[in-house]
This record gives sequence, structure tokens and C-alpha cells, in this order.
Amino acid sequence: MVRGNITEMDIVLYGDLVLRQVASRVNGIDETLKQVANEMVRALTLKKGYGLAAPQVGVSKRLIVLDVEGFFEIVVNPEIVEKSKEIVSGREGCLSLPGAEAEVPRHRCIVARGTHLDGTPFEIEACDLLARVIQHEVDHLNGVLFIDHIGEAKRLQVLKDFERHLKEIKAQV
Repeated sequence: MVRGNITEMDIVLYGDLVLRQVASRVNGIDETLKQVANEMVRALTLKKGYGLAAPQVGVSKRLIVLDVEGFFEIVVNPEIVEKSKEIVSGREGCLSLPGAEAEVPRHRCIVARGTHLDGTPFEIEACDLLARVIQHEVDHLNGVLFIDHIGEAKRLQVLKDFERHLKEIKAQV
């Protein structure tokens, strides 16, 4: 499922139902999936984010793109297979909730598995920011947003910040 013209890929914003769906497993890597991945890389670069999940561009498939402090990877069917017991809080935002951030607790270190676009399986051991980004993006594939990890009062404030940001953008147009 691809929304609109793949070459004009936009980031899906909070409220769109695709962000709350569990994404489908990728059963075969074809040219369409590679094109989606390339467009996701371009969108992530333009938005200057650390990570992007396919549901954030309207594609309900298990595919993420990571670009964190020199670590770049496209991951098909990512899964987190180990998590450290240590939980740390850190500031998170989301391209689907622009203008909003919150302190979110995450596992400090993780081990994730996935597949490269050429079909080769691989494993990533990550701590700190990279681990946070992978957890955030894998959450997207499961219909979970970073605001689901914070208390109700903080969540309401984050959503107010998001709404305010959207109003400011619309006022500029």
C-alpha cells in the first residue's frame, strides 16, 4: 500500500490511522520496496531526522531507515531480540509529531536483527542514541508512538505542542 506518488513522499502526521496499525512483515524484497526505501532515505535526509519507519510515509510494511551519528542502515523486518535491564530517559521527538518532544524511558542497550535490501540478514548491537532510535522506529512498526511511553499529563502537553506547531505552519502558508 503506497499513498500517492512515491516520488512525492510526505511524512504522515499524528492522527492518521496507519500510525496505529501493526505493519505487515516484508515477504519478498522487490523493486517497489527498494524504491520505497530510497524515498524514505530522501525524506529522512530532507527532514534531518535520525530514523523513519515505513508507516510514517503511509506504507504499512516492516521497514525502517536509520541515520544516527554516522551510522546509516536500511533495515527490513527489524526486530529487537535483546534489551538491557538498564532504562534511561532521553529527549525524543518524531517526524510524525513535529514541534513536540518529551523525555521517554528506553532500554539503554539493545540487540536488533533484520535484513539488508539485498536479502542478507544482520545484527546490530546498539546503546544510547542508536538504541533509542531503533526502539522508537520498531515501535512505529507495532503501532506505538513515543507518547505512549509517557504519562497522561505529559502526553497532553506534547499533543498541545504538536497542535500549536501545525497552526504556526499553516499561518506561514
